[in-house]
Amino acid sequence: MNKKTAIVTGSSRGIGRAIAILFAESGYNVVINYSKSEKEAMELYTDLKNKGLYVKLFKADVSKKHEVNLLVNYCIGEFGRIDVLVNNAGISQDKLFTDITDEDWTNMMNINLNGVFYCTQKALQYMIPEMSGKIINISSIWGMVGGSYEVHYSTSKAAIIGMTKALAKELGPSNIQVNCIAPGVIQTDMINNVSDEILDVLKDETPLMRLGTPEDIANVALFLADDKSNFITGQIISPNGGFVI
Repeated sequence: MNKKTAIVTGSSRGIGRAIAILFAESGYNVVINYSKSEKEAMELYTDLKNKGLYVKLFKADVSKKHEVNLLVNYCIGEFGRIDVLVNNAGISQDKLFTDITDEDWTNMMNINLNGVFYCTQKALQYMIPEMSGKIINISSIWGMVGGSYEVHYSTSKAAIIGMTKALAKELGPSNIQVNCIAPGVIQTDMINNVSDEILDVLKDETPLMRLGTPEDIANVALFLADDKSNFITGQIISPNGGFVI
């Protein structure tokens, strides 16, 4: 089977879901990963499978190294290869910095940052010998400019940007491209608790006068996964409608 294969972490909802759908519809084998949203993940898997697309479903908490190892090994066992890793799984939390607990901080770093480390390190066991591969990390504009009441979230996303740049230099000789997408304000579950008033302000502060969609981000991910982007590495691409320029 010569089809390229992608793992998309945290792909049961939001941006990850849109990426999994677009990749599958574009001819990739896709491993859909979830941790807690089993119902949504199963619905996505069933829908794509019924369309005749090549998808598999695997539950794994990316903050746990042994579960990540099982996820990647499952991908290799089912499809024989891994060409693209999209490190999308993540959580957010709005909280005053002085109210952040040790548990809040550790949980944020374990999922948002350690998850990227574990998944990438395991995937590279297969990519480096092949001298080929694409790592696509999902950060945030708040990792670029910082977000008040989201210091721990912003910190984890800023660290992903640093990891992307450093790893791109290290993996260049192995012909593996590492890039990062830093989305702006996107219409997903993560902004469900944001008031309509604040959302209107965010739209007004965005030159394109709208919030982003998960599909906006998926389109960038698909480009970075394609051979057309083979000379692009270590870059932070921010689809944000001009919110951050």
